[in-house]
Amino acid sequence: MARPRTTSDEAILAAAARAVGRRGPAGLTLASVAEEAGLAPATLVQRFGSKRNLLLALARQGPAHTGAVYDHARRQHDAPLVALHAALSDLASGVQTPEEMAGHLGFLQLDLTDPEFRTHAAAQAHRMRTETAALLADAVADRDLAAGTDVDDLARGVQITYNGALLLWAVEGGDSPKELLRNELDRLLRPHRT
Repeated sequence: MARPRTTSDEAILAAAARAVGRRGPAGLTLASVAEEAGLAPATLVQRFGSKRNLLLALARQGPAHTGAVYDHARRQHDAPLVALHAALSDLASGVQTPEEMAGHLGFLQLDLTDPEFRTHAAAQAHRMRTETAALLADAVADRDLAAGTDVDDLARGVQITYNGALLLWAVEGGDSPKELLRNELDRLLRPHRT
């Protein structure tokens, strides 16, 4: 009879995401993920088979994770723009140092050079833009943003601002990535506010 799993795949993938931030995918090993998750490396081999399969599982869960972050922000905050700030802050929470940003940029290299990874990255980007546009549409309906605001266009701007703010913070430093992100998002939204 098989032993029950005591650590979920979700917990392992969260540990893998932390390890990617620390080491980048090139420096990541199944042993480093296993240590982060408090498991034996053999457990990861049994569940995922290889480092590539583990990283693909991490990439595959990206769109669902992004959706869950936005859902959580909506449940916690009635105001759509407050929920948007919370969701983006949560998504950025894995970046606390420039070195962690470098680790995540290493994952982006996989996304850009490997078609299988790129498919998942594109789905995650689409999910983020769709979720953002929905919150912006709610903000228009609540009259927090001007009537007639092109929420799809603004959602794209939010996504570019999110990515750009994190890169700028990693290069220039400053208080925190979340603070820079908040300030840049406010600057983007200001002309659309009522």
